[in-house]
Amino acid sequence: MFIRSERLFLRPAWPEDWSDIQTALGDHAHVLAARPQAWRHPQFLITLPDQHGAHVVGLICFAPYQGETELGVWIAQHARGQGYATEAARAALTLARMLGHCRLVASPIADCPASARVLAGLGFAPTGQRRGLAREVHALDLCAPADDPVDPDMLRRAA
Repeated sequence: MFIRSERLFLRPAWPEDWSDIQTALGDHAHVLAARPQAWRHPQFLITLPDQHGAHVVGLICFAPYQGETELGVWIAQHARGQGYATEAARAALTLARMLGHCRLVASPIADCPASARVLAGLGFAPTGQRRGLAREVHALDLCAPADDPVDPDMLRRAA
């Protein structure tokens, strides 16, 4: 699976990418290597194409977490502050809808207010729940109420 946005190209990681992944993601590279691939929970390298190739600037993934689907985004230090997280996440939200996800959650690290701002800009709202490291959970509903696979009788009750 591949996703193209205005400036970015999101694609799966390949073995020959390992050096670029370690350079861009540093200590976080093990997260990518350790996660198995699943069609409903894909992960992508965020790359920035130019005339010299496509440089790895981050990672975005969907991960199962306690019965929900969590959106994870990480941008390399040298690429932060340029809107890549927002652009990549917006493109990934379109894919999430196509994969049938009706709700996504995200838990930005407490000492990274930029992540919370990105989530708010995408429509995520705080849920009032917290996870480890004092991370507040944010959620975004993707489906219209009639699309909710958990409650197929909703339209009948609404009528």
